[in-house]
Amino acid sequence: MNREAAWALVEEQIANANLRKHVLAVEAVMRKLADHFGEDAEKWGLAGLLHDIDYDETAKDPERHSMIGADLLAELGVAADIVYAVRVHNETHGLPRLTLMDKALHASDPLTGLITSAALIKPEKMLCAIDAEFVMKRFNEKSFARGANRDQIRRCDELGLELDEFIAIGVEAMQEIAPALGL
Repeated sequence: MNREAAWALVEEQIANANLRKHVLAVEAVMRKLADHFGEDAEKWGLAGLLHDIDYDETAKDPERHSMIGADLLAELGVAADIVYAVRVHNETHGLPRLTLMDKALHASDPLTGLITSAALIKPEKMLCAIDAEFVMKRFNEKSFARGANRDQIRRCDELGLELDEFIAIGVEAMQEIAPALGL
């Protein structure tokens, strides 16, 4: 599946505009991480773009989330490693994260929410108004962006990245696509 077909699938399967922005953000972070590690940015980007493909259907059923999506992607002939990364990004299933791509997707998913929340508390409500240091300060505030699972973000250590480095990569990636995110 190429990027164009993946985006068409997102438009078909995901109705919520904010969820579409989320998958775009995760795609950008995954591409930036792939570049950092010398991996296939197209493949990693597809994993990010498609990771929540079943969310409209499974939002109220976390036990099914990512399983339904991974099965759909497999049926469509998406590469097995992308399908597996999508499947294991939801830790509810207890499946092991085996590859660097699996680990990157798992940690990047909540990071984008943290970064978005940090941008939205600035008067400008724009990504250009924040930097990694600002996000790091908010990371340590337990009441800030409660939905952004800090333990999951901290698993960037599975990638061999320090938290501040991981956040910096995420901020830079999202800033590069800020117009698409409306931020």
